[in-house]
Amino acid sequence: MAGFLFAWRYRTDSILNMAMFIALLLLIFVRVKYAAPNPLVPALQQSTLLSIHVASAVVAYGTLTIGFGAAILYLVQNRRAVRWLPELAILDSISYRAVVIGFPFLTLVILLGALWADIAWGRYWGWDPKETASLVTWLIYAAYIHARVMRGWRGARTALLLIIGFAAILLTFFGNYIFSGLHAY
Repeated sequence: MAGFLFAWRYRTDSILNMAMFIALLLLIFVRVKYAAPNPLVPALQQSTLLSIHVASAVVAYGTLTIGFGAAILYLVQNRRAVRWLPELAILDSISYRAVVIGFPFLTLVILLGALWADIAWGRYWGWDPKETASLVTWLIYAAYIHARVMRGWRGARTALLLIIGFAAILLTFFGNYIFSGLHAY
């Protein structure tokens, strides 16, 4: 959905195409990984707070993925001046606006997750691998916003920060398949 909104706002299909490609890869992964549904862990079965936490994560990751896609396209356009891609300033603006939308949702994800963890497990934070990776992800995007707003960074440097941020999102999202912890579902 975020891809459609940014494509409509900036009148460019390249952002939409990038978003749809990434979404397709994630859908394929989910289909392969979760071919047969398993029953939910009991702690996950009844919680409105958890539902809002997950919905916020979808919005955060979706919009931050748009920022990543625009950053990749920025680096391509910066290197080769491709006619069918938007101008560098537009790609830079899309990246920034995507992060400005996604970052508050990422913050909400962490806060709601901590509240839910306190209800479910009696503690707000346990340095679980997913919790730690989400904090690292949050810090990277906070550094991006700081670099843009306070230091005046633009262009390739910020695009590289967004690529690092997206790598952190992937680690947050898929890390529980590599490392053991409470987020083993």
